[in-house]
Amino acid sequence: MIFKATRTLIAAGLLGAVAIAAHAQDYSIESPECIAPANPGGGWDFTCRQVGKSLQDLGLIDRTMQVVNLAGGGGGVAFAEVVNKRGDDNDLIVAASSATATRLAQGAYPGNTMDQVRWLASIGADYGVIAVAADSAIETLPQLLDQIKTNPRSVSIAGGSAVGGWDHLKVLIAANAYGIEDVRSVKYIAFDGGGEAVTQLLAGSVQAFTGDISEAKGFVDSGDIRVIAVLAPDRLGGEFADFPTAKEQGVDAIGANWRGFYAPGAMSDAAYDTWVAKIGDLYASDEWKAVMAANGLAPLDLQGDAFQAFVADSVAKIQSISREIGIIK
Repeated sequence: MIFKATRTLIAAGLLGAVAIAAHAQDYSIESPECIAPANPGGGWDFTCRQVGKSLQDLGLIDRTMQVVNLAGGGGGVAFAEVVNKRGDDNDLIVAASSATATRLAQGAYPGNTMDQVRWLASIGADYGVIAVAADSAIETLPQLLDQIKTNPRSVSIAGGSAVGGWDHLKVLIAANAYGIEDVRSVKYIAFDGGGEAVTQLLAGSVQAFTGDISEAKGFVDSGDIRVIAVLAPDRLGGEFADFPTAKEQGVDAIGANWRGFYAPGAMSDAAYDTWVAKIGDLYASDEWKAVMAANGLAPLDLQGDAFQAFVADSVAKIQSISREIGIIK
């Protein structure tokens, strides 16, 4: 079952996560740059901008990190850019997530594999949400899923990953858990990033949004959208405590999106060790713990070789899920 396979994936990431010691720092980062493989406003954009700001605030980098939005292909445009043109750039890192692992698992970056880059570190895990416009008549997740059951063509759900990507899979996990037998009937529309998907929701072009807590938070704060379900095992704390879980509404579905970074495949060992150490120091700081709490990030503390192994395991498990629902053979 989709849910069982996904639960295994989440458990492997969230319960099996362990920190590793940072390597010695002997490389000076002169021109730090982070590629966000989507348009502004989504989770990858949040990852680059928040980590860049925090690294500088903590004195871990001396210069402002340049953030470059390079949307397209569910992250494939950015991946190809790094592999083909910037393979030895020691000052470059790229935001990644479960969506990246999903696309790699499904062979959606033509000619590219996870082994062509170096996986740096995680910065936390971001639980999935399903949301509607603030003025929507839909109040609960079962209401949305019942509407899909009755008339699948009447509901379009927008997300920031490609068809078959992680945002899409989260909706299918919920639909499967609710007893929708043919999850392929769920109408999902892909956009280049969560920000663009929410824009389409507010324009009335779609009826619901699937994404993650961090990318939805700003739109919730502004009063534009309303979260009808968090795909977490229990209610989150703090300012997210009012968001109901899918589970408490009778939909036994969990979906967590890890967030982290990869680097060019030919980055020097010295530069790689330096980036790993700096992101590890950031993760360990009280300042980053506050950022995690404010943005609904769950713990996931992995650096260097441990993160590399985790991503490889994620890719393998997502391949299994994708075969189960017929996305890949």
